[in-house]
Amino acid sequence: MNDVGAGARLISSRDVRVEWRLVILACGMFAIGTDSFVIAGILPRISKDLNVDVGVAGQLITAYALSYAVATPIAAGLTSGLSRQRVLLAGLLIFVFGNLGTAFAPDIFSALMTRIASGIGAAVFAPAASATAVALIDSGRRGQALAYMMVGLSAATALGAPLGTVLSEFCDWRTIIGLIACLGAVVALGVSALIGKIASPQKMRMRDRMRPLGNAQVIGILLATFLVLAGLYTVYSYISVVFQPATEGDGSILAVLLAIWGFGAVIGSVTAGRLTDKYGSRAIINVTLACLTIDIALLHWTNASLGTSIVSVLIWGIFAWGFTVSQQHRLTSIRPEYSQIVLGLYATAVYSGAAASGIVGAIVLRSLDARSLPLVAAALIVAGFLVSEITACLCKDEPCTPTSP
Repeated sequence: MNDVGAGARLISSRDVRVEWRLVILACGMFAIGTDSFVIAGILPRISKDLNVDVGVAGQLITAYALSYAVATPIAAGLTSGLSRQRVLLAGLLIFVFGNLGTAFAPDIFSALMTRIASGIGAAVFAPAASATAVALIDSGRRGQALAYMMVGLSAATALGAPLGTVLSEFCDWRTIIGLIACLGAVVALGVSALIGKIASPQKMRMRDRMRPLGNAQVIGILLATFLVLAGLYTVYSYISVVFQPATEGDGSILAVLLAIWGFGAVIGSVTAGRLTDKYGSRAIINVTLACLTIDIALLHWTNASLGTSIVSVLIWGIFAWGFTVSQQHRLTSIRPEYSQIVLGLYATAVYSGAAASGIVGAIVLRSLDARSLPLVAAALIVAGFLVSEITACLCKDEPCTPTSP
């Protein structure tokens, strides 16, 4: 009887340790997500402090996203077979020093260079964190492990970015970036203390990692993802400018809008997963893109008042994250054995779209005006929808509805 009790306590203790390890990894994803999203809310302050216009300051988002997009597949290939703990710590250290560099950057060029470093650090950490989360738990609970990572990212949209925007009302933007660096350092300490020896993943050649790029359907889905995310981020990257008529430059009101957007993101992520299982990913993708196109295009008018802006950002959050869930489902359904690889490529497409948005937004602001941003964004989403449907028609796609059991 005593042996059984001791065994139960041992199992319970082991489960608690696993939970804490997953929590610390999720905190790392929270830091990375916050670093990615918070710039949009404090962009006017950065622009004023560095003495550049908003379009130029917006390239800080481009620098981070582009370095993340390019470095993700390269980092995954170079670090495969290495100790996960060392990879996690290396990524976090680069991330921390990159953000510290941004916090003390004397000019826009220095800030851009340090944002590139932060993006590289995030690209090293994020894939390793997901792989570590899966390795920490038995195969029957892998979904739960990955859910921790998604919670970290969702919390960054719902809490991290709005909180950073609110804090910017009381302290300068450099302090916000410095706090993100501190959070990364705390996570690094947690990884050092809690993440012990875990079996290293099998080393895979870069050629094998790129094999899914020979699949036309994968290419089509990645291109559609790039276009849609470029459209969505064109609005998000310059959200402070787009919603200026409703917020009148008040950072606290903008933070509320960001929090509502994050709340919608959580709803969309949870709901889309169940609906995709029931109706198939193609149907959900089409519905989300149709709703997003209408909602984003109408921002040209709905951003005039706070009430309509709240409704718009809630719809935007729900359907944007609903799209990402169903798009990932569609992508991994093509060749399940390459799921980890194609999801890495998916991340590259997402952050490439984010990087492109900074450039597109800057061109629109310089050539047209802020009111034109939503219309240009909606056009990019429509382009993504067309690519998605052409891909579905020309390539062998999954059924519109799942097969009956």
